[in-house]
Amino acid sequence: MQRLAFNFSKRNTEKMRIILREANVEYSIEDAPKIVTPDDVWKACQEIANSDTEVFSVLLLDVKGKLILSEIITSGILDQSIIHPRETFRLAIKRNAASIILVHNHPSGDVTPSLDDLTITRQMIEAGKILDIHVLDHVIISYNTSCFSIREKGLLSFV
Repeated sequence: MQRLAFNFSKRNTEKMRIILREANVEYSIEDAPKIVTPDDVWKACQEIANSDTEVFSVLLLDVKGKLILSEIITSGILDQSIIHPRETFRLAIKRNAASIILVHNHPSGDVTPSLDDLTITRQMIEAGKILDIHVLDHVIISYNTSCFSIREKGLLSFV
């Protein structure tokens, strides 16, 4: 089953529409991949890596770390997207996710997190603590097959 995360404006290109349709994939329990490493995240979200604009997505995971749903939360402009914990956790609550992984792309190809990326991640971690939905990581991906795990690099505490 495929879902669209939001309505498309006329200014979006056909390429972007195709990327977004393919990126929102729901898995059956039997077919669900287990997400363990940042490379697993990149593989699950590589469709958004090629976007010309920043796309923020969330991976919903069950208690065993299996992917329930990959959902695009927002699509922004060239170098940013607006994101809020409310939109991020709404679907996680609805789908009974035990944990989430935040993912977004950097169209520039440079996956180094910005100060805004770290601030947003910190806000999401705090919101997740209140809701008892663990934020496992925030992975920044790019078209050049690279990814950056904020957790793996130790930039923030996810506990």
